[in-house]
Amino acid sequence: MNPESTSKKKKQQLYLQIADKVLEIIESRGLQAHDPVPSEGELAKLFGVSRMTSKLALEQLVERGLVYRLPRRGTFLSGNRHEESSTKLQEPVQNSVEKNENKQIALVVPHMSDYTSRIISAVEHEVRKHEYDLILKISKDEDDQDRCLQALVAMGISGIILFPWGSRTCSDQVFRLKMEKVPCVVIDRIFREIPIDCVYHDHFQGSYEMAQYLIAKGHREIGYSSNVIENITSREERYQGYIQALLDHGIPVKSEYIHFRTGRCDPGRFHEYDAEQGEFIRNNPQMTAVMCADDQVAIATLFSALHMNISVPEKLSIVGFSDTYLSALTPIPLTTVRQDTERLAAAAVELLMKRVNQSKEQHLTIKIQTNMVERKSVFDRRALL
Repeated sequence: MNPESTSKKKKQQLYLQIADKVLEIIESRGLQAHDPVPSEGELAKLFGVSRMTSKLALEQLVERGLVYRLPRRGTFLSGNRHEESSTKLQEPVQNSVEKNENKQIALVVPHMSDYTSRIISAVEHEVRKHEYDLILKISKDEDDQDRCLQALVAMGISGIILFPWGSRTCSDQVFRLKMEKVPCVVIDRIFREIPIDCVYHDHFQGSYEMAQYLIAKGHREIGYSSNVIENITSREERYQGYIQALLDHGIPVKSEYIHFRTGRCDPGRFHEYDAEQGEFIRNNPQMTAVMCADDQVAIATLFSALHMNISVPEKLSIVGFSDTYLSALTPIPLTTVRQDTERLAAAAVELLMKRVNQSKEQHLTIKIQTNMVERKSVFDRRALL
C-alpha cells in the first residue's frame, strides 16, 4: 500500500474514532433529543485534531441519523437516538387528533394592542369554524414565550399559532416544535434559519406602494422613520420597500432623511411632543413627506409637527403602516397601509388545520396582500411643480 493511501486510511479511521467519542460525550452528559452537541471547534480543541476531521466526524453522525445540523445554529442530537423523549413530546398532540379528545388551538402573542386584538378576534372566529376552542397566551418576553410553548405542548394542545417576539433568530423551543412535528404556524414574522410554516403580510409591497403614492402626488423629498429594525423581518421589508421605490423612480436616497428611533414611542403619550421625532423634522426642513414604518411612529410624528406649528399635510405629509384604530381619529386622519387581519387569520388557521390533520406537504410561506387607506394626511404637490 502506498503512503498516500495509508494516510487516507488513518485519516478515515481518526474521524470515525472522533465520531465514537462524540457519542460517548452525549451519553456522559445525558443529552436529550435536540440538545446541542459539541461544535467542530470544540471537538478539534478537545481531541487535538483538525477542524476538518471533527467536521467529518459530525457528518458521519448526520449520515447515521444520530444528529442534525442547522446553518448558523450548530449541531443537535436527533430525536432518533432518544425515541422515548421524542414520543413523550409528540404523544399528547397525536392522541388528541386520533381520539378527538383535546380540540384546542393555542394562539401566542407578544402583547395586547389594537393590531393583536384584531388578530385574536379573527383567529377565534376561524378556529370555531373547525369546532375547536382557542386558548390565548400573552407572553411577557422571549423566555416567557418559550415557557408558554413548552406548557402548551405538555398539555397536549392540537396546534399552535405563534406571533413571536422580535428576536434575531427563532428560539430553541420553536426549533423543538419543528423537530417534534408539533403543528405550528408562525404569523407576521419569518424565521430564515429553519423551514417552518409562516403566514405574514407583504410588508415590502405595502411600503413600496405607499412610496409610489407619495411620488405620484409630487413628493420627491421623502423621509423615513421607524423603530429600530433589530432583524425583525416586517420592519426590514418595509424599509426595503421605501428604498426600492425611490431607486426605481430615480430619486436619490438621502441618509439624513432616514431615522431609526433609539426608543419606542410611548402609546400613552401620543398626543404630546416627541423629542426624537421633533429633532428629525427640525433637522430636515426640506422634507415634504415622511413615511413611518408603523402608525405609532406616524402619530408621534404628526403630533410633534403640530406642536412645532408645522401644518400637516400642507408643509409635511405623514403616512403610517397597519391602520390601527387611532390612525383614523388623529386631528388629521392618517393615510396608512392596512394589514388585513381577517385574511391573515383565515390563512393561518387553514394551514394549521392541515398540519393537525397530518398534511405531508413541504413547509409553506404565505403572503397576505395589504391595501392602502387614503385619508387626509397627504398633500398633493403636483400643482406646485
